[in-house]
Amino acid sequence: MERRLIDTADGSKTLFIPAMDEQYHSVNGALTESDYVFLQQGYRAHPSASPAVFEVGFGTGLNALVTALEASKSERSTRFVSIEKYPVTPDEIEALDYGNLFSEEAVHLFQEIHAAEWDKEVPVSDYFSLLKIHADLTEYDFTEEQKFDVIYFDAFGPDKQPNMWQNDIFLKIHHACHQDAIFVTYSAKGEIRRKLAACGFSMERLPGPPGKRQMLRGTKK
Repeated sequence: MERRLIDTADGSKTLFIPAMDEQYHSVNGALTESDYVFLQQGYRAHPSASPAVFEVGFGTGLNALVTALEASKSERSTRFVSIEKYPVTPDEIEALDYGNLFSEEAVHLFQEIHAAEWDKEVPVSDYFSLLKIHADLTEYDFTEEQKFDVIYFDAFGPDKQPNMWQNDIFLKIHHACHQDAIFVTYSAKGEIRRKLAACGFSMERLPGPPGKRQMLRGTKK
């Protein structure tokens, strides 16, 4: 699957897939979207001192990086589990160069995040452990031990990857969540909100990141 490196409005880069006419992050700012949707409205919004995060779509590793940096800053011991069917290449990782958007510490963290072996939990920093699962979410079954506090749902859009936005997916994620877990996604589609509500999440629409009027957040009640 061909992917091209493109610039976004805040100076960070992302990947574009011509065959899908879809990019990994918002062209209005990859870093801005990641920080606002997933970190601010998801990770920071949950009160746990030691949250477990599950991410749908590891992609470029940007969400993992911003979460690892925030975990160290706030001294929250964080377990981060992410699933990805099509990992990016070493050349793409180097070209994205997300660490240099922050600091030398971030450069090292970004390297460690991508160097982490797939399907093995790895301590990346004092406050951040990472498990990258190389699998298809539609075929993946959570174990009873896997319980999460925050869900980053960052699959490609419902019109591009509809099989990822179905009730059966949302139901098994709901089952894998602790009570009061937070589910965040950049999508604001009414159909998605209704599906998540039907699966047991109490849904709300929030103001979206630049370029999007709204986004969705759910809470397991």
